[in-house]
Amino acid sequence: MSTTRAPITRDPTRALAADSTVEALARPLPALGRALMAAIFLVSGVGKLAAPAATIAYIQKAGLPMPEVAFAVAAAVEVVGGVLLLVGYRTRTVALVLALFTVAAALSFHTAFGDRNQWIHFLKNLAMAGGLLQVAAFGADAFSVDAQRGRV
Repeated sequence: MSTTRAPITRDPTRALAADSTVEALARPLPALGRALMAAIFLVSGVGKLAAPAATIAYIQKAGLPMPEVAFAVAAAVEVVGGVLLLVGYRTRTVALVLALFTVAAALSFHTAFGDRNQWIHFLKNLAMAGGLLQVAAFGADAFSVDAQRGRV
């Protein structure tokens, strides 16, 4: 028994309507992605500022030089970088700096690969860096200070 199917025809009007709907739904996604990435830096940076002694001790334990300076740099990068990423100001540069910072943090603090938790943190940092590199490559979107200033 054979069945014959009618040829599939695509209505170009419906296809264009579907594409424009997807485009409209996708428009705020870059800003949402920036906000989600910025959140981890803001929470971490504020956490460092709330407990500087514990953070400095953690940096010392990792064996990094000048732990007080490293603390100040890390807190500044996370808070200032998080805010700038969130609002989309100088987005490409900020994303690149945060990506490099995140890889450096992974290599400095999460290389005890025998500890599954540290391995997951290492991979999480690399995944974050990957997302930030996407932002660095493609820049901000319409919902950003860069767009308002004509720098997308």
